[in-house]
Amino acid sequence: MHAQPSSPFPSGGETSSPGPNPRDAQLKAAMTAFKKRYKLTVLNDESKLGGGRPVTGGKKSAISGIVPPREFPMDVWQELARQGRIKDVGGGFFGMV
Repeated sequence: MHAQPSSPFPSGGETSSPGPNPRDAQLKAAMTAFKKRYKLTVLNDESKLGGGRPVTGGKKSAISGIVPPREFPMDVWQELARQGRIKDVGGGFFGMV
């Protein structure tokens, strides 16, 4: 039996990429959580009762930003803003682009 020489390069059947970047997965999860929270906040604002208007008034929301979910650190939100996926509206609030 002959031993095959070891090579620093993977053979044809092996892959060299370890899979998706964990940071990318965190950014994707954060963006999904942000979109859900933003959507619920806007829907809640648009459906407020009172003020003498009917429930189906069709009022557009005046929400321009929300405090992002706290399950993710602030640097995640700043990175998403840097990438242009959300916008930093100041004071720890972020909005949809």
